[in-house]
Amino acid sequence: MTAREKMEYDVVIVGAGPSGLSTAIKLKQLSKKNNKEISICIVEKGSEVGSHILSGAVVETKSLDELIPNWKDTDIPVKTQAKKDKFLYLTEHKSYTLPTPPQMKNHGNYIVSLGNLCNWLGNYAENLGIEIYPGFSASEILFSDNGHVEGIATNDMGRLKDGSEGPNFEQGIELKAKQTVFSEGCRGHLGKQLMKKFDLNSANQSQTYAIGIKELWEIDENKHNPGEIVHTTGWPLKSDTYGGSFLYHFGKNQVSIGFVIGLDYKNPYLSPYDEFQRFKHHSEIKKHLEGGRRISYGARALNEGGYQSIPKLTFPGGLLVGCEAGFLNVPKIKGTHLAMKSGMLAAESIFELIDKEKEITLYEQKIKKSWLYKELHSVRNIRPSFKWGFWKAIVYSAIDTYLFRGKAPWTIKHEGSDHNSLGEKKHFSPINYPKPDGIISFDKLTNLSFSGTNHEEDQPCHLTLLNKDVPIEVNLEKFDNPETRYCPAGVYEIIINNGKPSLQINAQNCLHCKTCDIKDPTQNINWIAPQGGGGPNYQGM
Repeated sequence: MTAREKMEYDVVIVGAGPSGLSTAIKLKQLSKKNNKEISICIVEKGSEVGSHILSGAVVETKSLDELIPNWKDTDIPVKTQAKKDKFLYLTEHKSYTLPTPPQMKNHGNYIVSLGNLCNWLGNYAENLGIEIYPGFSASEILFSDNGHVEGIATNDMGRLKDGSEGPNFEQGIELKAKQTVFSEGCRGHLGKQLMKKFDLNSANQSQTYAIGIKELWEIDENKHNPGEIVHTTGWPLKSDTYGGSFLYHFGKNQVSIGFVIGLDYKNPYLSPYDEFQRFKHHSEIKKHLEGGRRISYGARALNEGGYQSIPKLTFPGGLLVGCEAGFLNVPKIKGTHLAMKSGMLAAESIFELIDKEKEITLYEQKIKKSWLYKELHSVRNIRPSFKWGFWKAIVYSAIDTYLFRGKAPWTIKHEGSDHNSLGEKKHFSPINYPKPDGIISFDKLTNLSFSGTNHEEDQPCHLTLLNKDVPIEVNLEKFDNPETRYCPAGVYEIIINNGKPSLQINAQNCLHCKTCDIKDPTQNINWIAPQGGGGPNYQGM
């Protein structure tokens, strides 16, 4: 094979999400202000900036205020100001209004499409002179002879399913840099490798996760109330399962509705997707949607470990920012402002030391002195308290918030890794979910068609099995194949050939949510980057 083409930059950034774009923008701002040229390149696996971005999203703008002080004078798609918060506890047939926790109050915040915001930030970055390459997956970390990170290589394009070179084959490109910033989002596949190689998790607890499943609806204009925010907890989940919902009115007759379930759930028969579809039929929720139409669908894993799970953030030649590092405030249900701030602090550190130090430990020092770290520390005990059960956690969270004001002299530990939490099927009964009606609720494959998901079918499978026998010998025998239920896109399917079951992987359906990589009980599924441009093509999410 011929040597790969090489391109050199001062800084390469993997992922054009809020943290990666903020890193690039802040770094370019500093370079222009100080008349010091710094070349910056962002690679983004989505077909365009924003096409793989999915979030609720209500955004706290303090980081945006710092990064682009005049943003309100631009055409930025941040227009719908939060006006009314409602927090409900649901039973199957009733709802009860609860006091809105202070972390969930949204006065001064904005309801947005995070995908549209990232697309705007991408254009802003390009206008500053930053090079962005959408449709290119970072598939490999490049290391120097002494083990330092020196960049990434993009995925080969045009390989066939068996790994051979197809007629349209194009070899990947090596992008070398003095510093590489990893901002892949939650459960980044390169980030996993870095954490293992540099032992970045030696001093923190295991990361814990949730899956967020979302639909975008266009509703009757008479029902639309821009700025209205509804969060719920309770039904349809049992008290031993962490989760809840969001419903946000924004834009022109649009409602963003979603359901979040902690991936530390125990019941192997639980289907997050079907819980969401059932939830929408509650009278308190259905009234918003009746007469409307679902226009987009998607899913994404999110970090829930918070303060306890933050890894070491630097290593020779690179840094972790945003959700790659786990910066999300779970009680607030917000991470965008934290992701952006981490990127800005990374940029400041890189600018100061790029020609002086190979490992820029100043970045972690800046993080620990910032409001970001203080914010995560103040809510560190709320999510792990739910391992005691819903009502005990509610009582404890109130004490921690109102009495100790986030300064309790202890830190509660998480239960452990999410994949270890799944119970064996012999201890549980299958869940009989109601059939979707095609009006308010939908089957997986119908909804999938509203995500814009597409992969070249004749390419190597990006969902790899470490042991091909485990899906049947372990997952089927012990857990009744939970991958067929926790995947929100119908990727995993059990088929019978000559009376024998086998696992079929429909990789072309993959939403890149990473849930399988997280929840598989033996960690046998390894998500790697497919050829660039594949996956969902979210619009307005």
